[in-house]
Amino acid sequence: MKHILSMDHVGVLSRIATSRTLLAFDFDGTLAPIVADRDRAQMRQRTRSLLEAASKLYPCAVISGRARGDVATRLGSIDVKYVVGNHGIEPAPDLSAFEREVAVARPRRTESLVAHPGVEIEDKRYSLAVHYRAARWKRAARAAIAAAVAALPRPMRVIPGKLVANVVPAGARHKGTTLLELQRQELADVALYVGDDVTEWDVFALDQPEKVLAMRVGKTTATAARFYLRDQREIDRLLAHVVKLRESAR
Repeated sequence: MKHILSMDHVGVLSRIATSRTLLAFDFDGTLAPIVADRDRAQMRQRTRSLLEAASKLYPCAVISGRARGDVATRLGSIDVKYVVGNHGIEPAPDLSAFEREVAVARPRRTESLVAHPGVEIEDKRYSLAVHYRAARWKRAARAAIAAAVAALPRPMRVIPGKLVANVVPAGARHKGTTLLELQRQELADVALYVGDDVTEWDVFALDQPEKVLAMRVGKTTATAARFYLRDQREIDRLLAHVVKLRESAR
């Protein structure tokens, strides 16, 4: 992996300013720091100001695992062109089938996981998030979640996260397909995407270096992303840089 803001690689961003470019970001762990209480997640004021400035210069998207309404509320008045929720599912032309699948899955999972203290199921209408941050025995919690998903009447996809297992309908679109769809809508030459978690794997695995500039928050060998930011606070440096590049190119 290469540090995108190092002197050796910061030039990679130079084409952003002169190309038709879509900027896309995850929310938790990328635009906002990870916090113990997910309901209290919010951007720093500096990040908020920089994202607002970037949104006036580029078409921007936030593609989050949160429900669309939830992440839109956290963005507030920032004029982000695309707000996508539920790991790329929401919005879509016809969500009713996915809603039915989740409605069937939820009670079955609740029944099988009720014996595991600290496990909480968040119903996001088109997907489920099974949080086990508060569980004392996390390995046992993960095993129980895997068993519960395997027992469902219809196959569901599990997207692992940071002390959470995200359960989505197997046929639903994901962050990678959604990013490419938005890129096509914008007729963008390149899409820059930043995310922090294994939930971004669908983007990182696209393997389209000429079309998608993907970067991960945090360096690791267990990723297909070519570039990284050292930590979540570096999102401010990245945003400031792409804003400055576009303003200088005008």
